[in-house]
Amino acid sequence: MNAAIPLWITHPACSQHEMGAGHPESIARLHAIQDRMNASGLLPMFRTVTAPLAPREALVRVHDARLVDGILATRPAQGLVRIDPDTALNAHSAEAAQAAAGAVIHGVDEVLAGNTRFAFCAVRPPGHHAERRRAMGFCLFNSVAVGAAHALACGLKRVAVLDFDVHYGNGTSDIFRDDPRVLVCNTYQDPYYPGWVSDPENRHLVDAPLRAGDGSAEFRTAVEAHWAPAIAAFKPELILVSAGFDAHGEDPLAGLNLGFADYAWMGERVHTWADEHASGRIVATLEGGYDLFALARSVEAFVRAVAFR
Repeated sequence: MNAAIPLWITHPACSQHEMGAGHPESIARLHAIQDRMNASGLLPMFRTVTAPLAPREALVRVHDARLVDGILATRPAQGLVRIDPDTALNAHSAEAAQAAAGAVIHGVDEVLAGNTRFAFCAVRPPGHHAERRRAMGFCLFNSVAVGAAHALACGLKRVAVLDFDVHYGNGTSDIFRDDPRVLVCNTYQDPYYPGWVSDPENRHLVDAPLRAGDGSAEFRTAVEAHWAPAIAAFKPELILVSAGFDAHGEDPLAGLNLGFADYAWMGERVHTWADEHASGRIVATLEGGYDLFALARSVEAFVRAVAFR
């Protein structure tokens, strides 16, 4: 198999999960991304596969068994079951969350086998807010954490998770706060949801907070000052990306001012770090991004820079 061909992983259930009329984390997000990737001519350059469902044993590596079993059992025949004011499940949500986690597992397996160097998981619901014992913030299972734990179970010693969503990936940091095999790097708007309080003594949680109104210069400076030296010192064997695009200036849910060029720049940096330390191995999974135009073109910019540099 040609490892130069990137991998696009998705699942039909991810387009059936809904949390109510008008909810920003909607089916339209995946449709906008798919349409843009086709229109740009990029998607035909990927090998597209359907994600497997993550097995229960992979989910309980990072989540309390009661949380996992509760979500898997919640399949309402009609209507919604609400977890918090922002997060709900319909009849397809449990399968979608299982598929989102399974997509990252499959991406990890493919890059470790040498079948590709880059996998993008076009899945929803997002995952990075889901903590070990709590689903929250549009998230049910923490897909990127499931993938990181799977990589460690496959024998890797050092895995990096890079999260550039506008909201702090509290779930990922909660899950790996005591596991120095996983380097977790975040940029995020602060103060903002979910109100994470940084722990400067924890050397493998690398936080680069930004303020409302910050844009390209502040973002790139923070990444180079905080992430780059940590990644160089850690030397990850695999890079996982929580790819949230809601720091874009047009996004309605936050107040940062990134543009398409910043997501291309981030893709280039991820590509470079992976080449330097991780044998080129990258798996990215979709997190936030709620302005459909900005989301679709930000994804295009990022994946073009990673996969076709």
